Amino acid sequence: MESLTSTKELERRSDFAQNGASRPTVISSGRGSGGITAEGLVKIYRTRKSGEVRALDGLDLTVDEGSVVGLLGPNGAGKTTTVRILATLLRPDAGHATVAGLDVVRQAQQVRSVIGLSGQYAAVDENLTGRENLIMFGRLYQLSKEEARRRADELLEQFSLTDAADRVVKTYSGGMRRRLDLGSALTGRPRLLFLDEPTTGLDPPSRLAMWSIIRERVREGTTLLLTTQYLEEADELANSIAVVDAGRIIARGTADELKAQIGGERIEVIVHDRADIPRAAELLARDCAGDCSVEEHTRRLTVPANGGAQRLIAVVRDLDAASIAIDDIGLRRPTLDDVFLSLTGHAAELAVNGSNGTGPTDQVHARSASS
Repeated sequence: MESLTSTKELERRSDFAQNGASRPTVISSGRGSGGITAEGLVKIYRTRKSGEVRALDGLDLTVDEGSVVGLLGPNGAGKTTTVRILATLLRPDAGHATVAGLDVVRQAQQVRSVIGLSGQYAAVDENLTGRENLIMFGRLYQLSKEEARRRADELLEQFSLTDAADRVVKTYSGGMRRRLDLGSALTGRPRLLFLDEPTTGLDPPSRLAMWSIIRERVREGTTLLLTTQYLEEADELANSIAVVDAGRIIARGTADELKAQIGGERIEVIVHDRADIPRAAELLARDCAGDCSVEEHTRRLTVPANGGAQRLIAVVRDLDAASIAIDDIGLRRPTLDDVFLSLTGHAAELAVNGSNGTGPTDQVHARSASS
């Protein structure tokens, strides 16, 4: 399945490069024109099984030139659809969007000439070498043979792939393929870069290496729109985060600003015995007068808590009185996961701590007795 998906992505990338290969001079049309603006984007998919699915439902988004904005949300929130519309691969059913001051529908070819796109799957030909892939994309961008070879060598060095340059891509690791894919997206030196979940499926060392590469592009002044399921990734890379749910932007701000919206500290408990989770959740919800979030697979319970250390001491005493054994307990600041739960009323199905984001986290909730 992944090979088939990768082939489709490669076909899209090739078409994308060819159709955007003529690189006209783009004249700025005013303040902020070098960024991205989307207003009221709507995209509806119609299928026989599901009927009408509104992937986007009036999405508004602004990305200032030279900034990094992270689109954070669970699977199915509308992140990829947003990127594909802004990258001219889909037409919106309603709404309007501009990229670098250019209309994504009426001036699609000009838009393609100033952007780069790296999708969820590496769009490279696994039967070619890394060098041959980059040269191919250089030629698709209408670079001369010599220019394409020179650009390929530059990218191979930048992405630490020189030693593997003449190996066929089918022998590359997942992290190497993702680096090569990002390199191909940068072949045309784009002013704006779209990265759609660039580290999904990578192991932690490969993810950290990819973050370093992305930061370097940002230091060079590239405007970046990043979609991710990783809470830590949005926190680390983005100047500003837009939380997406059900096809709409439901909140926008820096990570600290979003966390400040829900305020206060959290008491976090890991119970020793999984059978005690229901009783512990009810106790925490009662003691802290708030909703208790439970991660079944880690036996972790989290609840908003006013009163700081004094509240923590009271909870410890009540857990002991109820004979509920714990492995760990502590106070912590809100996380982006807490923000999402507070904003949407449901837990984010987000990848955390290196999980691959392919399925929902096992989360249930205990309501306080007063709610």
